[in-house]
Amino acid sequence: MPQLFTAFASEVRINNEDPIEGLQAIEYNVVKNREEVGAIGTDERIAVYFGIKSVSGKLRVASISKTLDGFLEGNTSFDLTANLARGGEKRTVAFHECFLEDKSFALGAEGHGESVYSFTATRVQET
Repeated sequence: MPQLFTAFASEVRINNEDPIEGLQAIEYNVVKNREEVGAIGTDERIAVYFGIKSVSGKLRVASISKTLDGFLEGNTSFDLTANLARGGEKRTVAFHECFLEDKSFALGAEGHGESVYSFTATRVQET
């Protein structure tokens, strides 16, 4: 049976302190660098080796986040902890040694401002 998490019951914290105010969404992507080793004289793969694992993500925030703006301006690292939940189901996704890469801002005619902060992390742990 799949684990279903809801935004209402979940939260994302910076450095295990207060939750990010106005957070609308979090997305992340983990890519493992993989190379195939071919045998001489055949077109078949005989082995696979793995290299660096890249972790990147985006935080979508209503209007702006002064805390995240400070990390972007100061080029300082931080940790993110996403506590995902629904009912009795829980999962923690911890991002270590994060750096903000960029920020974009949009304001629509009949909506509110929204910032998207892109980040990278040294590692991610899911428990």
